[in-house]
Amino acid sequence: MNERKLIFAANWKMNHGAAEAQAFAEKFLALTSPADGRSLWFFPPAVSIAALTAAMKGRPDVTVGAQNVHWEPKGAYTGGISIPMVMEAGARLTLVGHSERRHLFGETDEQVGRKTRAALAAGITPLVCVGETLSERDGGRTEQVIVRQIGAVLGVLDAQAWHKVVLAYEPVWAIGTGKNATPDDAAQIHELIRMQLGRRGVSFHVPVLYGGSVNAGNVASLLTRPQLDGVLVGGASLDPAGWSDVIVRGSQAKVRPSGGWDVSSELGAGSQEDLP
Repeated sequence: MNERKLIFAANWKMNHGAAEAQAFAEKFLALTSPADGRSLWFFPPAVSIAALTAAMKGRPDVTVGAQNVHWEPKGAYTGGISIPMVMEAGARLTLVGHSERRHLFGETDEQVGRKTRAALAAGITPLVCVGETLSERDGGRTEQVIVRQIGAVLGVLDAQAWHKVVLAYEPVWAIGTGKNATPDDAAQIHELIRMQLGRRGVSFHVPVLYGGSVNAGNVASLLTRPQLDGVLVGGASLDPAGWSDVIVRGSQAKVRPSGGWDVSSELGAGSQEDLP
């Protein structure tokens, strides 16, 4: 097991209603047990938060969150859902600024900052997502985009507030495409993020996850990089057996100073090619 405290976060997007969430939990709990050094986070649709929270009751390693919230606690915001509402349903986390919220629904950097600040004020942990599109990557603007997105949150929080924030780097070009950043690509951006935090006086460790077509075949190699504190996973988290496999393989990945990688011998793997 890694010395790091790894976070395995499942973003179900617009999948699994309440009944499906409960059925998922029953199968998943039979396949996994709590383990030192890791936390399991679930972000179901809002209508499934209460059902999943109830089904996961008694598992201290599992925390349920919302996929999106409004920064106002109540008001005339048709279709919106407030932080007090999701907390009442059982959520203790929320995604903020996921790429699909940014690029499909027009969420701005300024709104991401407002949601992050509101989440912290309400006592819920924000998982703030940043990442570049393919055109931004091809145009050599990755660093510029990441710095801008991180800066929007740095601008509304004081340095001490960051001990309750978690970040995720999710390159937009890798989400749901079958493509993913190499372990070294991901590590480089995570280093950039930490450098930006340090420049603004954030002196403690802020967890940074990687998201973007993570699956059982690549999670071990990604998590060999010490800069990665876990993964944010979409499609590969929708099946209980498949998600359990991702967690087991990722949990057994060993950090290698050389940049190489290894997994526990009980998985019977010694090279990336050995993983399906």
